[in-house]
Amino acid sequence: MLSELREQEIIFKALANHRRLSLLAYLKHRKRASVGELAAHLKLSFGATSRHLSLLVRAGFLDSEQKGLQVYYYILPVTGRFKARFDIC
Repeated sequence: MLSELREQEIIFKALANHRRLSLLAYLKHRKRASVGELAAHLKLSFGATSRHLSLLVRAGFLDSEQKGLQVYYYILPVTGRFKARFDIC
């Protein structure tokens, strides 16, 4: 039970920031983008953007793919297990 609560805490923390929500909205529209492109969109440093992205990856919203020197992020599809974490009924 505690691990389930911890997972929920990680997810809510990831969503409790307007910049991270902006990243998700941008990626929903663009499908995938590099860290540099996302940093430019947010008008943040590369490092700050990477920290926001790592929280979204940890929460299970995003994944990444490296191509050469670039890292591209994309939204993961929502799975039944993810939906079940918040099934209150």
